[in-house]
Amino acid sequence: FQKLSSISDVGIKGSESPSPGEEEEEGAPQEGPGPAACLADGPPITSASLETLIQNLVPTADYYPEKAYVFTFLLSARLFIPPSELLSRVCEQCIKQQQLDQSPLDTVVRKFGPKILQLLTEWTETFPSDFRDEKMVGHLKDIIHRIAPCDEAYWKTLNQMLQKLSQRLALLSQGEESIVKVSLNASSISDKLVAFKTKPPPIQKDILSICNDPYMLAQQLTHVELEHLRHIGPEEFVQAFVQKDPLDGTQVSFQEKTTNLEAYVRWFNRLCYLVATEICMPAKKKQRATMIEFFIDVARECFNIGNFNSLMAIISGMNMTPVSRLKKTWSKTKTAKFFILEVTTTRWIQQETFTTTGRLPTEAHSLLIKDIYFLNEGCANRLPNGHVNFEKFMELARQVGEFMTWKQVECPFEEDRAILHYLHTAPIFSEDGLYLASYESESPENQVEKDRWKALRSNVLAKT
Repeated sequence: FQKLSSISDVGIKGSESPSPGEEEEEGAPQEGPGPAACLADGPPITSASLETLIQNLVPTADYYPEKAYVFTFLLSARLFIPPSELLSRVCEQCIKQQQLDQSPLDTVVRKFGPKILQLLTEWTETFPSDFRDEKMVGHLKDIIHRIAPCDEAYWKTLNQMLQKLSQRLALLSQGEESIVKVSLNASSISDKLVAFKTKPPPIQKDILSICNDPYMLAQQLTHVELEHLRHIGPEEFVQAFVQKDPLDGTQVSFQEKTTNLEAYVRWFNRLCYLVATEICMPAKKKQRATMIEFFIDVARECFNIGNFNSLMAIISGMNMTPVSRLKKTWSKTKTAKFFILEVTTTRWIQQETFTTTGRLPTEAHSLLIKDIYFLNEGCANRLPNGHVNFEKFMELARQVGEFMTWKQVECPFEEDRAILHYLHTAPIFSEDGLYLASYESESPENQVEKDRWKALRSNVLAKT
């Protein structure tokens, strides 16, 4: 990964308050100098204690942290402290600093109220899944109840916030339920059906009987990709790696930690195996060659659209050993097209030409996951002095922030229910099934392949 040239590019410090000669908009949150001097003054920080970072998140009557800081810290803080505890500490500091447990509050709340409401609004909008925890909702209601008596508008804001939060959580639940249904409908082809020297009639319909237009299939794959991206929360990218890097000997646990991210990984793998299955399934060499050329064209259309996730899954499927070893089949295809596709894709990956001009901005999600993985593995969360490595998390926030932009894209193509249903439910071979089908199509060429073929046939026949 590339290190940030300047942390200030994405904002660490709170912005300056309006000068005495400028008029401050009544009731609007204004960003001002932070309560922590080491963050508000001097050069941008690269590390700080957790307590200092929490303090810099807490708004005051004349200070509000920059939006980039709020996103970065809310995203990364969960590695060190559960969201419910973080919100509890933020509320405690607000109550203490603004003396919200005393009266009268009118003067204080008039300036402070809009700022704490803005922080809570950003939190509920960007990380709604945090509020599945009843403790989070309790803290949110408590702090607003303390300021609401001073202005009826705060009650209205609270109700609107809770209503929107409820809608977001409902959408999250619906998305997860639909993913579960799709997973249950997906099936595998019994390996025993290919464990015979003479292949049986076609086991199932192939993709060409459902859709023989590469551009149309690329469009429908884009629908699937964007649907998966839409449900992934930014926090899942952080929570996916929490098990790999426990902090201070403690373990932060999460409920439904990475449900949607894991569902995407399953879809990517399924598409790889679906491509390989469709190629290995036909009994005739000419049919297999036709299927290879079809998927090369689909991959090319995915590239033109900007659907790099499906592009990489298709290429991965065609590069699986059961497919790549079919030399006689490949000799009947126009391999130059596949070579050009691979070279173009490799060059794009190496140059990181993630452009959206004229194409659908659906980035290579699998590459993003890989980049975040190596960022996490290559940089410690804490420095030797115990400070939080905030520079690492600014880079993490930059990468996840780009993903947040991509997931807002609306798919411009019409859905084709028949194609989508096939993509989600068409049976696929297991890895052993793929090798069996491959060996039945083109006989093993060396002793290693012969031994594996014999072992696979024995295992499958023993199950029948």
